[in-house]
Amino acid sequence: MTGTVFPAPRTAFPGGRAEKQGEIAGMTTNNRRRVVVTGMGVIAPIGNSVDDFWKNLVAGTSGAANITYFDTAAYDTHFACELKGYKATDFLDRKGAQRMDPFSQYAQIAADQAVAASGVSAKDEDPDRFGVVFGSGIGGMTTYDTQFKNLMQGGPGRISPFFIPMLIPDIACGNISIRHGFKGPNYATVSACATASHAIGDAFRIIQYGDAEVMLCGGAEAPITPMGLGGFNAMRALSTRNDAPEKASRPFDAQRDGFVMGEGGGALLLEELEHAQKRGATIYGEIAGIGFTADAHHITAPPEGGEGAVRSMRRAIKDAGISSDDVEYVNVHGTSTPLGDISETMAIKTVFGEHAKKLSISSTKSMTGHLLGAAGAIEAIATLLAIKNGMIPPTINYEFPDPACDLDYTPNVAVKRNITYAISNTFGFGGHNATILVKKFIE
Repeated sequence: MTGTVFPAPRTAFPGGRAEKQGEIAGMTTNNRRRVVVTGMGVIAPIGNSVDDFWKNLVAGTSGAANITYFDTAAYDTHFACELKGYKATDFLDRKGAQRMDPFSQYAQIAADQAVAASGVSAKDEDPDRFGVVFGSGIGGMTTYDTQFKNLMQGGPGRISPFFIPMLIPDIACGNISIRHGFKGPNYATVSACATASHAIGDAFRIIQYGDAEVMLCGGAEAPITPMGLGGFNAMRALSTRNDAPEKASRPFDAQRDGFVMGEGGGALLLEELEHAQKRGATIYGEIAGIGFTADAHHITAPPEGGEGAVRSMRRAIKDAGISSDDVEYVNVHGTSTPLGDISETMAIKTVFGEHAKKLSISSTKSMTGHLLGAAGAIEAIATLLAIKNGMIPPTINYEFPDPACDLDYTPNVAVKRNITYAISNTFGFGGHNATILVKKFIE
């Protein structure tokens, strides 16, 4: 799906005329439907709005602190990147919030922000032309933990009738469509930490194919639960820097010892360019290309040299119809794991060659922690904001250089830079690789 030649779409393009088979089959990057971003929404450990999120990213603010949701004394890790000052009823009505797992609350809140920012409404048009692709890597972890306790303590009669609807990952996109009346394509993506990037890519393609004019996409995750923390501790995937949580997420630093869990949601409102222009929408940037690949290697470890990531980035660059030398910024997956950071560094060197030394690179996970299925959404938003504001967010906690990680990771302090093309990488357990290539909007 990431080449520049497409098969005929399943439906006619808007305007009533069915396109000829040959015309669609010959579509290239120069004449296919352009897809722009006209709304964004964020609820994250460093900000419950897009503005606060960006302000704290540029300031290098860490979202890590001791976990407050439950007693962590028996765990190897005592900290995570929880949301700050979050109260569901500040955003949602009480009954609605009670019937949503936190991951679904975060999805709804981010989606509401994105729709409000875009100013678009399905009520004013054909709602079949508005869709939602929204994912979660895990789904309702809090709900599962709570209802399992109910089962163990009181038997099956104590299980809530809302257990299944609150648990399933696709309930987020269902709730979003119900709230906003979007009746077009609607489904969830699930690909671990690549989930939200796959949602963005699918939404991008749906608009390109002519199956919708507007797509709301993104991801949400609420993994900071007893089972979530215990499971990742059992894998030895998490940092155990309990004496200094704010220093624990340190991508590419020689003393990194694992990732830091985060929670939250991110949403992007994608729109076909002419549709956006006709209604005078604010355009934050353009989705230029996507690259999706599989490692076919190992359930958790990347292949040597990041071979799958190499193919993912190359596909996105080809899909955008540009040269690798045109890319100026990479918002990396950069989880702060010993193997992962080296693998991604090697992949970047392979894709960009000598140009890799000229790239600005940063891992915003150093501040937000790893939002798992939501990571691709908030990181795509960070990348778009970097382009819009001409500012590269830093990789904080970079203190001890690793000889195997020798690129410019924008250490500790944000840097001004004009950017036209940028990449956002996300890679998931199971060998899922997703790259989103975004660009400055130029008419």
